[in-house]
Amino acid sequence: MKKTVVLGASENPSRYSYLAVERLRAMGHPVVAIGRKEGKIGETAIITGHPKLDGVDTITLYLNPQLQVAEYDYILEIHPRRVIFNPGTENDELMLLLQEKGIEGVEACTLVMLGTGQY
Repeated sequence: MKKTVVLGASENPSRYSYLAVERLRAMGHPVVAIGRKEGKIGETAIITGHPKLDGVDTITLYLNPQLQVAEYDYILEIHPRRVIFNPGTENDELMLLLQEKGIEGVEACTLVMLGTGQY
């Protein structure tokens, strides 16, 4: 199972980040949900800030490129195997920073990847 950080998590059930947390958990992946405000998605707490994390396989982004800038150092510090840029989060600048650090950047939809067995 792939430890995943959902960056931009929301407790609004109509948001894709909410659905991603639910589906990741349903498929057995450990999830850390990080959002702008605290809350819950089912049994998963949404935390704020930049907690120290180890062993992260994937960060899946649900933040627009302007909001991502404040997260660059944190994302690089976590040093996941890959970062998924969900639709609307594509960011060439961050993609280059990831490549320089040997982190795979993927422009895809986490929900589609989970649904098709590509996660």
